[in-house]
Amino acid sequence: MRHDPKLAILNDLMRRVDGLASQRGHVSAPRMQDELAQIRHIARAFRLDTIEGLAGTLESALSLHGLGPIVLSYLDLMREAISHDMPQAMIVPMIPRTATVATLPLHA
Repeated sequence: MRHDPKLAILNDLMRRVDGLASQRGHVSAPRMQDELAQIRHIARAFRLDTIEGLAGTLESALSLHGLGPIVLSYLDLMREAISHDMPQAMIVPMIPRTATVATLPLHA
């Protein structure tokens, strides 16, 4: 089987998002900002516009409101956006897909 670099990038992004979600409550705002900046940078480099936009919006929300319940909502949206770009066979069900990223309003 041939190595798919985009799939490797998507898996790395998913690992980063899941890592942030699992640390919620135990991660500082500056550390969260740093990790989101890295996610945004990787997404921009690979033209994953939805993921880049969500990471940037969450960075802005953190600047304005700090760590709070909004973080998990954005991390869920980022998971869904990453899953959307993965081949269907590679997706492990994590959250119910009740709405697509494109239909959800984004608020900072």
